[in-house]
Amino acid sequence: MPGGQDKLTRTTVRTITDLARLAGVSPGTVSRALAGKSLVNARTREKIVDLARTHGFRPNQMASGLRRQKTGVIGVAIPLGHDVRQQISDSFFMTLLGLLADELTDKGYDLMLRRVVPDSDPDWLDRFIGSGMIDGVIVIGQSDQFDRIEDVADGYRAMVVWGNHQEGQRHCVVGTDNRLGGRLAAERLIAAGARRLAFLGDTGPMEFAARFAGAQDIAARMGLPPVLALPTHLSPDRASEEIARHIAQAGRAIDGIFAATDTLAALCLTQLRAQGLRVPDDVRLIGFDDLPIARQTIPALTTVRQDIAAGAHGLVDLLLRRLAGESTESLVLPPELAIRETA
Repeated sequence: MPGGQDKLTRTTVRTITDLARLAGVSPGTVSRALAGKSLVNARTREKIVDLARTHGFRPNQMASGLRRQKTGVIGVAIPLGHDVRQQISDSFFMTLLGLLADELTDKGYDLMLRRVVPDSDPDWLDRFIGSGMIDGVIVIGQSDQFDRIEDVADGYRAMVVWGNHQEGQRHCVVGTDNRLGGRLAAERLIAAGARRLAFLGDTGPMEFAARFAGAQDIAARMGLPPVLALPTHLSPDRASEEIARHIAQAGRAIDGIFAATDTLAALCLTQLRAQGLRVPDDVRLIGFDDLPIARQTIPALTTVRQDIAAGAHGLVDLLLRRLAGESTESLVLPPELAIRETA
């Protein structure tokens, strides 16, 4: 109908997300269709191309526009789909953000930070990239947004992600070998005398899932019972209560705890002490990250160190190379064991 066609024509299409909404497909499908990828069937590709032509949206318009109009700003997004109550004030985020700010400033860029709750903003990444306010984006953590990041990576190259690498993924990642880190943690707990291991944290997010899987690898290899999962949020207000409940319920059924982060390990240490359990005599404890807090606990925390400074350098270096048109591989950093007093 003419009226319907006029209404369609008047619809503003500024980003791939706008075009995807009109076409009834994902932004990644639009990216692939406009790039001529054979993964999109011919009928869908023709529909998308026709809509793009109708609305004056050219293939790669968004990315080429960003290249022409440099802003001198790099966007940093932290998606929190896995735990909406986690805060940017988390020690890991603050450590990495400080190092990123130093690296970007040294290269002449400013930083624009966004904390994202994907459930309330499902197009968060497309809108951030298409805002015209940034030259490229660093995403800290894949959270539960792996598929969204993969879709965007098909049509937008100026993006690097801190997270876990898996074979075949399309987005460029900088991060630690989390599965190896989990193996190191379990091996240390066992060497310290533990035989009944538990993992403290959410096993859903990719990085934590890999750490848990690594610990399971070692338990199975050593003929020990499977590692017990103790699901725990990352927001301190919820984590303290959950950890206290886990310890009260598990009692002496566990004698070794691998915490997904140093922050959770520090909270766990407090709760173990409150319930009369000695570390490391009754329970061995190990964290992950090697944040400054790991050296400040009493007793000092044994942990798996990931080189966050090298990670920040790698994120900025790879992003700037991608902005210059280079193709880059992901960077997987080796974890190291920092042995102190808790295991």
